[in-house]
Formats: sequence, structure tokens, C-alpha cells
Amino acid sequence: MKEKISVIVPVYKVEKVLKRCVESILSQTYENIEIVLVDDGSPDGCPAICDEYAHEYENILAVHKPNGGLTSAWKEGVRHASADLVGFVDSDDWIEPDMYERLEGALRESGADIAMAGLTFDYEDPSYPPRKETDRLDRTVYEKEELQKLYRSLLNDGSFIGRRIQPSRVTKLFKKEIVKNNLSLWDDRVSVGEDLQMVFASVLDAEKICAVPEYYPYHYWYNVSSMTGGHDPDYLAKIKFLKNRLEAISEEKGVYDFGPQIRNDFLSLAVMAVKNEIWRNQRDSFFQVLKNVKHMCRDAAVQEALRGHTMDRLGWSVKAYIFMMRHGLCLSCYLVTKVFFSFYYGRNR
Repeated sequence: MKEKISVIVPVYKVEKVLKRCVESILSQTYENIEIVLVDDGSPDGCPAICDEYAHEYENILAVHKPNGGLTSAWKEGVRHASADLVGFVDSDDWIEPDMYERLEGALRESGADIAMAGLTFDYEDPSYPPRKETDRLDRTVYEKEELQKLYRSLLNDGSFIGRRIQPSRVTKLFKKEIVKNNLSLWDDRVSVGEDLQMVFASVLDAEKICAVPEYYPYHYWYNVSSMTGGHDPDYLAKIKFLKNRLEAISEEKGVYDFGPQIRNDFLSLAVMAVKNEIWRNQRDSFFQVLKNVKHMCRDAAVQEALRGHTMDRLGWSVKAYIFMMRHGLCLSCYLVTKVFFSFYYGRNR
């Protein structure tokens, strides 16, 4: 019999779509699968749905815990997983029937510790076509020596959001030992970049990784209405905390100096934070938004990144935006962001 896979599903307020997720895992062509449903204190009907599945299927385990956030739910799932291989699926998404068949096959044939596939973004609004995303790798198998070379551009290759390995945990199959050994490095307080802290730590421990090229079996459900809503006034504070956690992981592992890459990644997110403030803040007045942007651009960590980044593969538009942020040209940032997103979302409808 093939090796068992534990698929961990964190569950919170997804009553309408949870069954779609679970059914896609039950429909896998890979037969030796355990499903760990982790109810993270969901206040809706999700706990009952989890219990119903656990009662009906021997290979489904329902775990209930007080609400602690996404990372705490993953960690609880890992603790209850009985298999030596671990995968993750978020409860509002779904996967293709052969996903774990192919990932396990790639893992077994290569002897890797982590197998990776691509991601398909499916939009609730059918006028938006699906979008595919995958790792930016130049080979399908990386031995330790090649992995160490990959470290040079793992988090940033000199471009905007230039991560060589897609940070999504859900597109990967892990040997549980690697995941379990890094539980203490996953900080429950990280709320932006949860996957990145997990994947970063795991890849640094891997002796070998492999990828299934041109394969996008994981379907990420994207609610288009969230593009114009969901303003997060604490986004900058959250990415600063992520930066600190990545620096801590890098120091803990001690295998490479990731400092410049972490700074570059932080700056990319800081640019997105400013755009988020301008485009999504529907509550504050025009003048208050400008004041908020000015405060963000003057932040010490942002200024350090603006002045010390080493990204040498930026397009002219990103270079211009970084210049405006560095020199406090907040009105210019505002106008450019408003024009760009109005054009972008109007064009893609």
C-alpha cells in the first residue's frame, strides 16, 4: 500500500463551501488519505459539518479548538496527523482529483522532502478569467547543492515580489518530520505571510525538493468584491512583524544571510501596503488618506528598505513608485494608484 497522506484543513466560517472542499479531497485518486478537519472555533454550522463527516468516514478526523487563527489551526492539525506525509487545503478552496497522486509520485521518485505544484486562482465573478501561478524554478529537482545556490534568490531575485518558490503551503506535499520540526518557528501572531514563514523554514531544512512542472491542481477561490473592500489599516504593522519573523527564522537556521532579500521582500509588501491604503480605504477622507500614506512612507523600517534595497530588476513604474515613496510624494502616489486600479479593474471586467 502507498504511504499515507494526512491532509489538514483549517475550518472557520466557511459553512457554504466547506463540503465542496472536503468532497474534492475525498475524490482523490490517491486512496491512502487521512483528512484532519480542524474547527478553529467557528461560530456557524462548520463544527457540525466536521462531525458529520468524521462520523460517516473512517479516514476523517474532526478536531475542535478555541479560535486562535489560521496558523494555530495548521499546527493543531499537524499534531493530530498520523501520516508521514502532510498536505494542506484551505476550507474555501478545492483540488483536482489527481493532485496528491502526482505530488506523492514526484516525491517518491525523486526522494525529495517537499513536492510542489502550481496554483489556479478561480474568481467568483466569471468575467475574470482564471489565473495560474507557479514556482519560478529552472529545474524539477533540486539536490542540496542546487538548493544552496537557490538560497541566493529564494525570497527575492531582484524583481518586485521576486520569490523563487511560491510561498503557498497548500500547493505542496511535505514530509511531516520537516513540518513538525518547525512548529515552534510558526508564530501564531503572523496574519500576513503565514504561509511564507512556514514554507521558508521548511525549505531551509530540506535536503531535496522537487516540482511538477506546468501543473496547477489547487484552486484558490477568489472573491472579486474583496478587491474594492477589505481595507486593513494595520497592514503595515503586520508586514513589519512578518519581516521580524523571517529574520528570526533566518538567524535560527544560520545557513545563509537572507537579510537583503528579506528587506527587498518587505519593500515590495510596503509598496502594496501604500496602494492598499489608497485604493481600499473607503472610510477616511481624501486628506486623512494622504496623511496615512505620509506616515507609512516615513516609517523607519520602510525608509530603511526604500534606501537600502538591492532590487535591480524592477520595471520603470515600480522604480517611479519607490522614488515617490522615498521622497514623500504622497499626492503622486495617490493619483497614480487611483488611475492604475480604476483602469485595471475596468479593463478586466
